[in-house]
Amino acid sequence: MKDSEFISTFNASNIQNSSGRVAWQSPSNLAIVKYWGKYGQQLPRNPSISITLSEAFTQTSVEFFVDKYRSKLELEFYFEGKENESFKGRITKYLEGIESYFSFIPYSKLIINSDNSFPHSSGIASSASSMSALALCLCEIENNLENDKNGNEEFFLRKASYISRLGSGSACRSVYPYFASWGKIGNEDSSNLYASPVAEFHDVFKTLRNDILIVSAEEKSVSSTKGHQLMEENPYAKTRFEQANNRVFELKSILKEGNLSAFGEMLESEALTLHALMMASDPSYLLIEPKTIKVINEIRSFRKNENIPVFFSLDAGPNVHIISFEKDRAAIEGLIENLREFAIGGKILNDSIGFGAKKIE
Repeated sequence: MKDSEFISTFNASNIQNSSGRVAWQSPSNLAIVKYWGKYGQQLPRNPSISITLSEAFTQTSVEFFVDKYRSKLELEFYFEGKENESFKGRITKYLEGIESYFSFIPYSKLIINSDNSFPHSSGIASSASSMSALALCLCEIENNLENDKNGNEEFFLRKASYISRLGSGSACRSVYPYFASWGKIGNEDSSNLYASPVAEFHDVFKTLRNDILIVSAEEKSVSSTKGHQLMEENPYAKTRFEQANNRVFELKSILKEGNLSAFGEMLESEALTLHALMMASDPSYLLIEPKTIKVINEIRSFRKNENIPVFFSLDAGPNVHIISFEKDRAAIEGLIENLREFAIGGKILNDSIGFGAKKIE
């Protein structure tokens, strides 16, 4: 499927007046094989595979007022109940950039309300959940205006994934349940333009738990956007892209087999590789904190001593994702409680693998 497939053919200028409200909840996701480095219009330098989360999500509602006599987009944006001019500016630019995909945008007044279940810009992928939630709302508005409420669900999600990507690369994976892949993988039917659900994986992964230990709720010192840009001159970039291409094939086999040990090894190696790339950038930067390292060492020590498959992962920030499985829940409760001392206010977000985005009635 090409970009042109998503361009709107609906003539919104024929609408005299239309209004309504739509709302979607979309989760964050945690990449196992990380995407780091991009080109063009939010296209990945390497493919990635992620875990869709459940409790780390954004809820977004959009009130829309479409009138053919309106001369340009009008926008109000509220984040967690308060007007946010910074976010409004970014969203306005984003919406104006995707008018070819949604012909109603220039004729619209949109009132957007967005809320996160977790700290913004702290290394949990808030842009992934927020931009995918907004994209899903826009796709539903388009369906409502076209009276296409029972349209093709596969196309709906694919377009939402495509539109999400234009706002935040990793957001394209958040619309799908369980595991999602993004990026061209060998000769597979895959694309850099949008993500796809991973169809085959062992049932044990449906019991995956993810306890997110909030080491810091502060905004990151270097944004992910800047981090991707720095990969262009990173001396290890070529080797990294080759490694990631190989690892997506390895991971797909691991997921099918249910090999928890190999899964954990890749999960941890990819997390550390991501932060090593940051440290090797010019200028270099460091997003992990002393507490991050202490938590990692505690998890490794516990796994070695207890022989229980519990692992760590990191996103582009200091917070630690503690990955385990439901069958071992009781056995790792003590570990989870002991690690609270490293968390801000003892805060741990108890999460699990999730079912993807959902419409809010």
